[in-house]
Amino acid sequence: MAMSLLLSSYPLQSLTKSNRWFPVRTGSKPVCLALTRAQTSGGDQEENVVIVGAGIGGLATAVSLHRLGIRSVVLEQAESLRTGGTSLTLFKNGWRVLDAISVGPQLRTQFLEIEGMVVKNEEGSELRSFKFKDEDQSQEVRAVERRVLLETLASQLPPQAIRFSSKLESIQSNANGDTLLQLGDGTRLLAKIVIGCDGTRSKVATWMGFSEPKYVGHCAFRGLGYYPNGQPFQKRVNYIYGRGLRAGYVPVSATKVYWFICFNSPSLGPKITDPAILKKQAKEMVSTWPEDLQNLIDSTPDETISRTPLVDRWLWPGIAPPASKGRVVLVGDAWHPMTPNLGQGACCALEDSVVLANKLASSINGGNESVEAAMESYGSERWSRAFPLTVRANLVGALLQWDNPLVCSIRNNIVIPKLVKLGPMLEHTNFECEPLYDGSKI
Repeated sequence: MAMSLLLSSYPLQSLTKSNRWFPVRTGSKPVCLALTRAQTSGGDQEENVVIVGAGIGGLATAVSLHRLGIRSVVLEQAESLRTGGTSLTLFKNGWRVLDAISVGPQLRTQFLEIEGMVVKNEEGSELRSFKFKDEDQSQEVRAVERRVLLETLASQLPPQAIRFSSKLESIQSNANGDTLLQLGDGTRLLAKIVIGCDGTRSKVATWMGFSEPKYVGHCAFRGLGYYPNGQPFQKRVNYIYGRGLRAGYVPVSATKVYWFICFNSPSLGPKITDPAILKKQAKEMVSTWPEDLQNLIDSTPDETISRTPLVDRWLWPGIAPPASKGRVVLVGDAWHPMTPNLGQGACCALEDSVVLANKLASSINGGNESVEAAMESYGSERWSRAFPLTVRANLVGALLQWDNPLVCSIRNNIVIPKLVKLGPMLEHTNFECEPLYDGSKI
């Protein structure tokens, strides 16, 4: 049976032997054909798809492409997966994506399903409580350790798909649309497609003309409490609202509980990394708040405590650059960083990954659109999703960080107990995607 390489619009240079995979079509489904690594006449390594950044967005995009039979190389500047940090809350839209790329079942067994949420004031009095299934039977909420999520995604990729200690130094496009990536160790990669997943300080986004994310006036302490004999909390999200200060905590597993404290700060202040100082500052901020929160902070290992500024970038139509430039495109925080007030940063990055992978695969596998057009289509579709969420998350955060006594009293006594409805607040978690075809199972 005759086979033709997909991506025929991208002529490959002379080849030298090494393991390389690239999709071909036989009948209606893509399969992988072993090829060799291309080398340009100038000695640059040539890759078809390069993903910059091995965070959630980068790894999910690599896995999504892999499920569709398309090989990619992931560049990560660190020496290993950056598995520090705490956890992230995934709503049903995040789980739809994880199911589509076949890692959802593996993750569910490790993390508790959260049944609802309760809102309290700083004295510990309950203002309102909700059960997620009462509002939406299809809702699924779990807090997931970032480390476990990254390791699970990475485990789905072929060996050596992630190149560590590969810091991007510069980007340059050439006349035929390829992109030259200069790495810190002197390596030069000539890429047909570049996907920037390198976070809020994205070098790819800067090269594309995006502004730096903007500090929104709040900072957050975060930690992951550890209870070796079993954590004592119910399976619900707990929020505590004060004046210009709020906190929350949610069980992650049988032994771990994620917590945060968000506070107003006119400036970023000095960067502090000493966990003992961070823990002391966090406890002092909520020293008169419910004892459960104090005990939770005490039960937190030093290595999980952090303090970070909250930032976002509003993608104003006609002002912000598009999501793609030629055959370079952005995913997740590199494109649309948002504050965590809706719990949608990671979920949105996961959504980006499957939408982009599907569009690229369709183009590469002989579709009517060029790769550039597929990227533009992705940008248009995802902008209408990401921009409103970014704005909404920012506004929710601003409202919850009120410090005026009268306004806070109205919020606690009228708005939350009588006006807030959970159903409309969860509408943004509606997202559907079909399982991605796993080419490795042919």
